[in-house]
Amino acid sequence: MAAEAADKPDAQRERMIADVEQMARDTAQATGRPVLDARVLAALRKVERHRYMPSAHAARAYENHAQPISHGQTISQPFVVALMTDLLNLKPDDRVLEVGTGSGYQAAVLAELVRAVYTIEIVEPLGRTAARALLAAGYWNVHPRIGDGYAGWPEQAPFDAIMVTAAAPYLPQPLVEQLKPGGRLVIPLGERGGVQVLTLVEKDARGRVSQRRVIDVRFVPLTRKTAH
Repeated sequence: MAAEAADKPDAQRERMIADVEQMARDTAQATGRPVLDARVLAALRKVERHRYMPSAHAARAYENHAQPISHGQTISQPFVVALMTDLLNLKPDDRVLEVGTGSGYQAAVLAELVRAVYTIEIVEPLGRTAARALLAAGYWNVHPRIGDGYAGWPEQAPFDAIMVTAAAPYLPQPLVEQLKPGGRLVIPLGERGGVQVLTLVEKDARGRVSQRRVIDVRFVPLTRKTAH
């Protein structure tokens, strides 16, 4: 029985990966990615998603669904995590900015693939909890920060890739400016409560920026600090 219990999370992760691969095939016409990069799937397979969830929801950690965490936020659906990661075309020596640390799960997936992840969370208790979870899992290449993600992280810019894990009504210009020529940015764009579209932003070698709509999504809104 003990061996069976130990194998259960691994079996659940394999079912999750199978669901993610099937969903990639089902959405291929929209995304253009019927098969996700093997490195991305390996990272999903390795990262223990239950570490980044409240214990009350941990039993559902390997379902291919978004789940609530705290402070009105969610941990993203594994397929969306995989797709957003895949769209960035990451290389092992890349430096990546993540706006919206949330649970820390997406940062952990990125950390498996790149040299350094700089991640910003505006909700301080959430950011502190995620930072502890990432350290406990051994992700020393993740650098967390509490702050307003709209402004990016200019002290560490430019970045090879940028990922925004909350929906914004428009593309924040500071993030575009902090993206290296040849870099990619993925962001859900759309108003709160309306249709949101996962958007791929590319900056070419000459600094020209283009956008491509990928797939409809649903994310919590990207919030900003308000002036007092």
